[in-house]
Amino acid sequence: MSSSKPTTSDSEWKYRPASHQSRPWTNQSRPTTARPQTAASTRHEGSYVIALLEGRGVSREVGIAALDKDTGKVMLVQVADCQTYVKTLHQMHLHTPCLILVPDTFLSAPDAALAPSGKRSVSTSLLIEYIGEEFPGVQVESVGRRYWNDSCGLEFILQLCVEDDERAGTILAVSNKYYTLSAACALFKYAESGMNVRFAAASLRIRYVPVDGTMMVDPDTARNLELVGNMTSKRSQHSLFGTLNHTHTAMASRLLRVNILSPITVQQSIDARLDVVQEFINTEDRFTNVRDALKTLNKMDFDKLILASSETRARLSQVLNLRSVVKNLPLLRNALAGSRSQLLVIVHDMLADERLDEIEALVSANLNDDCVPAKVIQGGVGAVNARVYAVKANCNRLLDVARETYKENVGDIYQLSRTVSEEHSLPLTLVYKESGFVFALKKADLDGELPKGFLNVTFTKGRWMFTSMELKKMNARMKDALDETMLLSDKIIQDLVAGIVALIGALYKASEAVALVDMLWSFAHASISKCHFRVDQFTGTLAIKSGRHPIMETLYHAGTLVSNDVYCDDSSSFQIIQGPNMSGKSTYLRQIGLLTVMAMCGCFVPAEYASFRIHDAILTRLSNDDDMEKNLSTFASEMTTSAMILGLATQKSLVLVDELGRGTSPREGVGISHAIAEGLLELKSFVFFATHFHEITITLSRRPTIVNLHLSVQRARQSSSNFGLTFQYKIRDGISDEISHYGLELARLADLPADVLTEGKRVAEHLAALQTRHETESESSKIALRRKALLRLRTQLTQALEHSALPDRELLAYLGRFQADIAKAFLPSYKDSLD
Repeated sequence: MSSSKPTTSDSEWKYRPASHQSRPWTNQSRPTTARPQTAASTRHEGSYVIALLEGRGVSREVGIAALDKDTGKVMLVQVADCQTYVKTLHQMHLHTPCLILVPDTFLSAPDAALAPSGKRSVSTSLLIEYIGEEFPGVQVESVGRRYWNDSCGLEFILQLCVEDDERAGTILAVSNKYYTLSAACALFKYAESGMNVRFAAASLRIRYVPVDGTMMVDPDTARNLELVGNMTSKRSQHSLFGTLNHTHTAMASRLLRVNILSPITVQQSIDARLDVVQEFINTEDRFTNVRDALKTLNKMDFDKLILASSETRARLSQVLNLRSVVKNLPLLRNALAGSRSQLLVIVHDMLADERLDEIEALVSANLNDDCVPAKVIQGGVGAVNARVYAVKANCNRLLDVARETYKENVGDIYQLSRTVSEEHSLPLTLVYKESGFVFALKKADLDGELPKGFLNVTFTKGRWMFTSMELKKMNARMKDALDETMLLSDKIIQDLVAGIVALIGALYKASEAVALVDMLWSFAHASISKCHFRVDQFTGTLAIKSGRHPIMETLYHAGTLVSNDVYCDDSSSFQIIQGPNMSGKSTYLRQIGLLTVMAMCGCFVPAEYASFRIHDAILTRLSNDDDMEKNLSTFASEMTTSAMILGLATQKSLVLVDELGRGTSPREGVGISHAIAEGLLELKSFVFFATHFHEITITLSRRPTIVNLHLSVQRARQSSSNFGLTFQYKIRDGISDEISHYGLELARLADLPADVLTEGKRVAEHLAALQTRHETESESSKIALRRKALLRLRTQLTQALEHSALPDRELLAYLGRFQADIAKAFLPSYKDSLD
């Protein structure tokens, strides 16, 4: 490290300083502070140490530097957040933290009243309070403010960032990000002194994450839509991630999770992914060959192999696994040869990097081909011999001599075992332990007592273990030869790792390429198995024909799930959905959100036809439960989420609201729902608003972008004394009339005379007809209808201009229908004049 960087003393960091030996990666020696994680969770999420710095200005700039302690990947982010810090929390969910570093000024001195032991600090930052609520099991640790230095952070990045094609772009992107650079400085200084690690120059994959190129999905939306986890059971695979995850490698699983939580918003990139999925589906040989090539890399995590451990045995195992990877990569490269999709051509070129062949040649030149760590490095003499003979002969003459001496000493020990067995007529065997070889004898093979002369006799698992003075002497000579062998082998392996680090950029590129192909192949596999169809285009219109809920589709047999249509554009951007409980309103809303996420990830969707608009955010209010962790009632939670939605929503956002205002009195609920709906109307977002408040459809009916929908319900007479409702789960236009006279049906249960019921029905229908006629004939209603017609005409003409691919004759007929529709709206007698 350069001497210009801040120095760190033991007293300030409270950790033993690291040694100055430079190495790519060293596992931390202190126990993790994160909550317990299963193998499945670490496979998908990773464990990040996050340094976080918030600016003091009005804009709430937040800089984030995240280090994956398992793979060495570093992600840099800087966001301009709102008062609820939802964007910052979103990024932290993408890079799941095991430890969070903040400036010491964010935490005040321990409060003696709250914590007599003096170990608990009180937060002076609202951001830290939000983080504590969102990640209750993650430790927050303070770092001295003097270590948050932007110039030193940039120096760290210049020194440690790998030499590849993206290095220049990364440095350019972060060069003016003060808060991100300061966070990076604190992160790397903590890694040196707090985690006891050092990094070799140009060995880390450091990337700046542009927030603008992805769609924001806040944590509540991710939970409510079940994007990466099931709300009912954490072990359940019934989530969007579980539905789409057919990947073979850990890198692809992590990439899939990040893409689901943060879909891309660049249309060219989405189209390129869709082209790849289309090619996999249409070309069976390509699909099969890529699958077979990925199977050879099954369950491998390239990122964890790239940065070797400091322990010799683990480092050797990783290098051998790395050799297996680079040997199998040509299979995937050959499977992609001749691809038509531009993205697959780029991936093929990335896998054709000559440096990968250099790595394979480098490993093969130094290590024996028959050394397979997965089978031999499991303890015992086999593991020792694997390490002894891992390096090829003639690499070092001293090593060859030391190994020959070791071999002769082991041979002498086995000869001693045979001699002692014959002398005492006992079937002795040898067992290798850390101190060397010992004799072993099964209990059943011994009659009476052991012969005299044996030492350190113990009985373990049905066997007698013992040694002798002569065996101890031979073990001592063997251990001397073994130590010398290991020392010389370790030096060669260290040099080998250093050579690999010099070529590490190719490995990072290969890791990213394999992860992307694996994820897109997984999309194709899911699309084939569930009969998904391609997203035809991304326009300003959300149009889905016969769409199905992707998660529920895995729970029901084919053909039993009810499909529904969706149509939303600028002229119908606010859609009110009504229906009784259990009719399917919430499922319909979730289906829209899930299909949008799938499409923007580049996956086919379960629908006959689909056109989407690229959204900058999905914002939802779908849960009506109390938030016990945040000490919020249902209504308070509703208002908190609604404030977040109104603060973040833009014209390009997708907003899903379910049953707003149910946590308070009906009168207040209608009022607050109407006010929030008006606020969303002003923002011109695409809004799907499910409600039981019939008054909302009346108060907002004259707004030009309002569309009323309902879930159909069929009345079924069960007997002479009662009746039932059959939920059809089908979306219909207009306000529901299936249960408009629900009270009259209930009156039948009271056995009222038939003539009374008939008169009541006649009066109710007459009043409804009067109201309908009044609304139709009133001048304000006519003005509202004309405004809707004009807005619809403008939207349709804009879509035809920007996205139409119809031939001229069909386009003219299409425009002619627009003319007829607008004439009907402004001239009621237009149809009669045509006649």
